[in-house]
Amino acid sequence: MTLATRKIQLDHGTGAALSNELVDFIAETLSDVYVGEMEDSAVLPVQGSRIAMTTDSFVVDPPFFGNGDIGKIAVCGTVNDLAVSGASPRYLTLGMILETGLPFDHLYRVLTSIRETAREAGVQIVCGDTKVVRAGEADQLYLNTSGVGFFAREPLRMDSVRSGDAVILSGPLGNHTVHLLSIREGLGFESRVLSDCAPLNTMIDRLFAAVPPGSIHSMRDVTRGGLSAVLHEYAGRSDKAIMIEAPALPIQHETAMAADMLGINPLHCANEGCLAIFVDPDATDDVLAALHGHEYGRHAAAIGEVTARDGAAVILRDAEGRESTLQPLRGAELPRLC
Repeated sequence: MTLATRKIQLDHGTGAALSNELVDFIAETLSDVYVGEMEDSAVLPVQGSRIAMTTDSFVVDPPFFGNGDIGKIAVCGTVNDLAVSGASPRYLTLGMILETGLPFDHLYRVLTSIRETAREAGVQIVCGDTKVVRAGEADQLYLNTSGVGFFAREPLRMDSVRSGDAVILSGPLGNHTVHLLSIREGLGFESRVLSDCAPLNTMIDRLFAAVPPGSIHSMRDVTRGGLSAVLHEYAGRSDKAIMIEAPALPIQHETAMAADMLGINPLHCANEGCLAIFVDPDATDDVLAALHGHEYGRHAAAIGEVTARDGAAVILRDAEGRESTLQPLRGAELPRLC
């Protein structure tokens, strides 16, 4: 049978011969990014006295889109969570919940994407797990990844942000959300607005190499809840208002058009390849230059600052100098995008 005609069966999750066939297929497709020990736990060398660790689950709808898929998002999301803490990502786990009837060629596509993204990020998949559920229980497939990274520099924490810090955004807002929603709703923007999904650890390494030590105080990848969620979290932690210059926000024209059509705010939209970076204001130009020199940071912009005003708030200032308060979302405006 060809990949196109083979499908996941419930017996692929029984632990018997079909399970072994599935595991072999996964390992062979992941190739060199999977260590392949087939033990109940991986035995790994640890560098330094501190590690970073994170975990995430992915239920993306649709799981396949124009320039990526759920596999690419899983690797990027976990790698980026490690990298923004100042760690160098090294190891990932991979857990998969597969729905009965999932075509093997769809699984192959996801695994290939995981392999290629792991290669780009320089990480290895060291262990994993698969479970098979009945049709209708998993919407094709769900993924879970955990990641481990090592510190060659001081960790970045939210509490290091201070009044006067410049806020820099590494890329455009809303493209991932608009791309997926355009596919869902048939809006026709998906060929002009691509997902920004990308592993950002090499860009972050370049950033640290380009600025004096201590210039970068904190950073966060802008995913669920969008830039608004990130800024409100930082404002709440520091109890200071964050001022954002609305005209400086990097938003692609087509993204703005689509967001307006859908009645959504790009500041609330999920992204998968965008950083909010809090830096010493004297380092702003160096940070922007380093970002602009990397393929994933070409559209980086300084968008505002952490003010000395007491009180957790996010304030938008328009081109005429008028100020308005950006309110946080209370619920999930746009579910299952990452």
